[in-house]
Amino acid sequence: MASQGHEGEHPSVTLFRQYLRIRTVHPKPDYGAAVAFLEERARQLGLGCQKVEVAPGLVVTVLTWPGTNPKLSSLVLNSHTDVVPVFKEHWSHDPFEAFKDAEGYIYARGAQDMKCVSIQYLEAVRRLKAEGRHFPRTIHMTFVPDEEIGGHQGMELFVQRPEFQALRAGFALDEGLANPTDAFTVFYSERSPWWVRVTSTGQPGHGSRFIEDTAAEKLHKVVSSILAFREKERQRLQSNPHLKQGAVTSVNLTKLEGGVAYNVVPASMSASFDFRVAPDVDLKAFEEQLWSWCQAAGEGVTFEFAQKWTKPRLTSIDDSDPWWAAFSGVCKDMNLTLEPEIFPAATDSRYLRAVGVPALGFSPMNRTPVLLHDHDERLHEAVFLRGVDIYTQLLPALASVPALPSDS
Repeated sequence: MASQGHEGEHPSVTLFRQYLRIRTVHPKPDYGAAVAFLEERARQLGLGCQKVEVAPGLVVTVLTWPGTNPKLSSLVLNSHTDVVPVFKEHWSHDPFEAFKDAEGYIYARGAQDMKCVSIQYLEAVRRLKAEGRHFPRTIHMTFVPDEEIGGHQGMELFVQRPEFQALRAGFALDEGLANPTDAFTVFYSERSPWWVRVTSTGQPGHGSRFIEDTAAEKLHKVVSSILAFREKERQRLQSNPHLKQGAVTSVNLTKLEGGVAYNVVPASMSASFDFRVAPDVDLKAFEEQLWSWCQAAGEGVTFEFAQKWTKPRLTSIDDSDPWWAAFSGVCKDMNLTLEPEIFPAATDSRYLRAVGVPALGFSPMNRTPVLLHDHDERLHEAVFLRGVDIYTQLLPALASVPALPSDS
């Protein structure tokens, strides 16, 4: 059967499907099985393997291929092991079977986000080691938990630990997105996630009366102000063909809460918003704008943050930058068209950039619909294998970047 693999399947594809079958799905990811899988890969490839428990039961696994010049900073290849929940009834195939259809599409949660990249790293290293290659810079592959729920118990903690400092990271690659065109998207920054809960208090009373100064009326004013801002940003994006989604600030109303009965006017109501703030926005001024919207609505309207990222960083994509020159040079040699963008959501790259490590988000999947977090998430085996080829060319270039001032 196609779902069980067939004679002649490329070993890299077989390994990819094995990894996809590990149920690292929230809310109860089987991280233990993933770590065991990675330990076995390290053993087979002759790589160093370090397990760093950053929180109870949450382990960052680091596989290391030492370079020939330990004085140089290292190359970090990051990927996360967890995947988002599934609604199995909406899938054509079991999302943890890694079913491969007759056309070569592999259906599985994590096929695009981002178990493909994890295996592409490993298989590129396997090929290079088999060829007897050696490079000046050490290559670390980091496999982290918790990314899909914010990375607060994963990479955010890991970058503060001595084990991370010991890696001496000079540059990192992390996840990107598929591109339905012939081009490959590469991300050099991210928007800042701000999760905001606005609470409005007002006069309570019986549902039959025209009560003044209610919580609902004031909350409606704030919601209207924020959604008007949303429409302005949406129109700015649509009116400028040169702008990508990551270059504007998005916001969505995601929760409304309040009230106890149909005939009781509540004393308090709240609305929750998911802002993704563009990296060129003055964050202090934007927070002041939030306060002004609340103040304009009336007395007793406040807001609080459930998440507030305040360290947006840009990774250089200037041709004079040695890391970008190495990365883009390989892509040019392979006739790959790159589309540099700001990532519209959030990844663990933001934690790396925040501690001074330049990072690019890159998942080599072109001619592929963006299906992360979607039903029937899938990836064609030929696209996956092409990604292995690409990393097999990228790693030697990046791990051979000459000594930089930052290396001293």
